[in-house]
Amino acid sequence: MTSTGIEPTHECDHDAVIIGGGPAGCSAGVFTARYGLDTVIFDRGRSSIQQCAHLENYLGFPAGIDIETLYALMHDHVEEAGCEIVPDLVESIERADSGDGFVVEVQEGDAVTARRVVAATRYDGEYMRGLDDESAMFEEYEHGGETHETFDSEYADNDGTTPVDGLYVASPSTEADRQAIMAAGRGARVGLRVVEDARKDRGYPEAVADHYDWMYQESAVGDEWRDRDRWREWFAEQLPDDHGLDKARRVALREREIDRSFETYLSDEEIEQRGVRGQKRLLCHVDDELILDAAREIEAEHHPNEVGD
Repeated sequence: MTSTGIEPTHECDHDAVIIGGGPAGCSAGVFTARYGLDTVIFDRGRSSIQQCAHLENYLGFPAGIDIETLYALMHDHVEEAGCEIVPDLVESIERADSGDGFVVEVQEGDAVTARRVVAATRYDGEYMRGLDDESAMFEEYEHGGETHETFDSEYADNDGTTPVDGLYVASPSTEADRQAIMAAGRGARVGLRVVEDARKDRGYPEAVADHYDWMYQESAVGDEWRDRDRWREWFAEQLPDDHGLDKARRVALREREIDRSFETYLSDEEIEQRGVRGQKRLLCHVDDELILDAAREIEAEHHPNEVGD
């Protein structure tokens, strides 16, 4: 689900560039792309999770999951959401000459520009050098009698924001780098903050800039919230007196927000269709022989007397 009527507010190639295609980066990308932000993920396939032999504590996989399958699922998800995945290594990020957005230099392809950048690489923050005072971004440590520097995992706030406007850090992060599922949660939080800031750029006052990505059962939605006029009242109630929006802009934002809200209401038929589609999509990541073995077992359970005939 993406919001309707998303219009660009800058001349950058992308609304968001995410560096790193592991759990943190992919989770952030799902939220930004689903909202409608043009999002590209640069991933050279060096995510730290690939050092795991078998992931056994990622919620939703009772018997654990091999890393190759998890990676394929994550990348399938972000592409379905609308992200582009580019298998290239980001070498540096610089502030654009205009002062608005960033220039992202990569190893093999052409540089791209982005309004916002999300760092999501656990071990390496070198590409961020030069965006801020290095004494703030990097910290020194002693190893083997030599002094080294590493990116400060406490540089960013809890929502990923940093002193550099438009730069967010999902990883390295003290709170997220210990477990894959924590990294995914951190990425989601950062992705939602990116969406919130993009909404503010497009004119939404802070009181209504927060974004909630959730699908509702249409049958459970009260009649009150099926009425556009009720939503218009709600929007007016949320706006501060000093919102600063002229009437045309206020109405445009309000109607777009109402359209977005109505898109989240799913009929019983749509829920069933999405459920079937979701399970079929999962089958794309299961070995064909395992599917056939399961089909034979099901057939044997349903028709035991026919086995061996």
